[in-house]
Amino acid sequence: MKPRYPDAVSLPDPVRPPFRAPRTARGVFGLTRLIVELGVFSSAAFSLALFVAAIFQAYHTISHAMRQLGEDGTAKHLMIAAVEQADLLLVGMALLTMSFGMQALFVGRVENVPDWLHIRSFDDLKKKLIGIVVVALGVNFFSVALEWKGGGDLLTYGAALAAVILALSAYSVVLSRGGHGEKHREDDDASHA
Repeated sequence: MKPRYPDAVSLPDPVRPPFRAPRTARGVFGLTRLIVELGVFSSAAFSLALFVAAIFQAYHTISHAMRQLGEDGTAKHLMIAAVEQADLLLVGMALLTMSFGMQALFVGRVENVPDWLHIRSFDDLKKKLIGIVVVALGVNFFSVALEWKGGGDLLTYGAALAAVILALSAYSVVLSRGGHGEKHREDDDASHA
């Protein structure tokens, strides 16, 4: 198109600044990150508390058992306490995993952690937590079975735990298949490009 006035100086189009979210939206997002950080901190604090409690419980139980070494039931009591401590530590580990996962997903990747603890998606976090919960439920049942004296219905309790474990395992399989399906689609898209 010809300029209307041929001698006129053409000015460049004004440069538009990059889009920035309104100040209130940025503030809300910042507040959300703060809330997640508080969740990360609280989860890590509970995890630390459980680990410290497990250490003190182990010290108390072992020192008590050493004073009663050779008496009837001491070894069984020690074994039950060890299994209960494993259950306590598994719950602490689940909280710690949750803490790392929330930090990685909402705030930023956590450095200096083992590869298995790197969380890349919400589904990844769910899979890790499901694995820990399934093991914790199995350990809990083992602890109850060790203390069982024949009263009560251990079979009903075991069946209820088995149903929960089965449901969690099925959900984990669904999560895994969903992730593989997306991966295959990404690979197919990349090969067609």
